[in-house]
Amino acid sequence: MEEFRRIKRLPPYVFQVVNDLKMRLRRAGEDIIDLGMGNPDIPTPDHIVEKMIEAVRNPRNHRYSASAGIPKLRMAFADWWKRRHDVDLDPNTEVVATMGAKDALAHLVLATITPGDVVFVPSPTYPIHPYSVVIAGGDLRHVRISIERDFFDDLTTAVRLTWPSPKMLIISFPHNPTTMVVDKDFFKRIVEFAQEYKIMVVHDLAYADLTFEGYSAPSFLSVPGAKDVGVEILSLSKSYSMAGWRVGCAAGNPNMIEALRRLKSYIDYGIFQPIQIASIIALNEDQGCVRHIVDEYRDRRDALCSGLNDCGWEVVPPIATMFLWAKIPEPFLSLGSLEFSKMMTEKAKVAVSPGIGFGPYGDEHVRFALVENRKRINQAVRGIRTFLAHEAPNVEHMDKQARSAIV
Repeated sequence: MEEFRRIKRLPPYVFQVVNDLKMRLRRAGEDIIDLGMGNPDIPTPDHIVEKMIEAVRNPRNHRYSASAGIPKLRMAFADWWKRRHDVDLDPNTEVVATMGAKDALAHLVLATITPGDVVFVPSPTYPIHPYSVVIAGGDLRHVRISIERDFFDDLTTAVRLTWPSPKMLIISFPHNPTTMVVDKDFFKRIVEFAQEYKIMVVHDLAYADLTFEGYSAPSFLSVPGAKDVGVEILSLSKSYSMAGWRVGCAAGNPNMIEALRRLKSYIDYGIFQPIQIASIIALNEDQGCVRHIVDEYRDRRDALCSGLNDCGWEVVPPIATMFLWAKIPEPFLSLGSLEFSKMMTEKAKVAVSPGIGFGPYGDEHVRFALVENRKRINQAVRGIRTFLAHEAPNVEHMDKQARSAIV
């Protein structure tokens, strides 16, 4: 058969290399602590589960649902934005429920970007952000993002060097994987930028609630003019530990939302209705469960960061997300993130995500996901301590030999 052109444009999934190694070692009897994939292990709160069970028992909920989400769910999402960020949304024209944030982003880009359209995406970043553009046939352009750089300087330079002019900018704050955060003024500048260059903005707010030390993540939609230029995406996966339930939404610019709604009407019949009903309860009822989940991630973050710093791997505790973006220790830096991650899995018995999997500017880092309890994280730190002590001298010696051979 002929090769499928669109699929051929997608590179091999780098994270699968580490995952395959992890599974091979586990089958051989090794205890590998998986801090790689950001797959929440915290159970979904009981009251949400109980509502789901109740709704499943009602046969009326077994039929096809609405691809854009049932009205009460769209209203619950609109109420969330009003309650949290004082944003007014019309649930009928400015909100679409989706099967998680990935569904929202991938289909929104597919609905609004035509082959050849230029789209700016930060690098490193979550893979669906750039590869939604590839799938849609767009012209992907990376804009480097890091704490040490001025994102707007890089963005302005990218615009001046790009022809044709960009059609869209995809961003996400709090940011995965770098854990970078922004304030409301940042989004004001994004809106001004979008208005000046006439581009659409898609903001992924997946980590809206996972914030620490008093930091509160602002909403892009809370900035005047934001709805004129873009859409914001929300997910229940992290805030309510509902990753496998696949519930999210896109909200904002009515023209972009209508394009997404219309495309989805041809693709699916919506989320299983009992899940939608349970999601209404999650959004509308007591939010104490969210605070409990945030406290659990904070505890794990503190254990991991203090442990790594104690064994000589200097890291800064993030003030948002469920991740730690850690620069590879100097002796191992020349290995690159994929080889270092493989070595960590084999020698330290800890799986992490290689930074190269998040884009070309991520190769000096690895990402830890806080998806194991504190006891397991402490065990992981002990394995890393031994690994660093034993392997750093060997790697430095190998590196010197390599440099000597080149000379």
